[in-house]
Amino acid sequence: MLTKWCRVFPGLPEEVSNARHFVASLLADRGPVEDAVLVVSELATNALRHTRSGMPDGWFLVVVGLGDDLVRIKVVDQGGDRVPHLCPVTSREEGGRGLRLIDALAKNWGYTILPDGRFVWADLVRASV
Repeated sequence: MLTKWCRVFPGLPEEVSNARHFVASLLADRGPVEDAVLVVSELATNALRHTRSGMPDGWFLVVVGLGDDLVRIKVVDQGGDRVPHLCPVTSREEGGRGLRLIDALAKNWGYTILPDGRFVWADLVRASV
């Protein structure tokens, strides 16, 4: 069973920093803070760059779930034209490394399409306490 916390952020670039602080404050002494902060930073940035969350009056929601052996970071966005995917390592596109980084850090990750958005999540292993 996961204990969950959530917070909505305006769809502005400076709010990514606030999302990082939110996650760090929740996980202090409870989980893999550095990895979780990096994951939420990448997911929130992707939400702003690639979905309607980054448009005027946009928003994104951060959900942190804490279980006995894992931390789940989830970012809900307002949807867009593309689905989250791993870019090829040889891609010359600007960006495209965020999900690769998450893939390397997380035990598992994925996404779910919703009627008016989607969420992308990543599970991080929580050290025994």
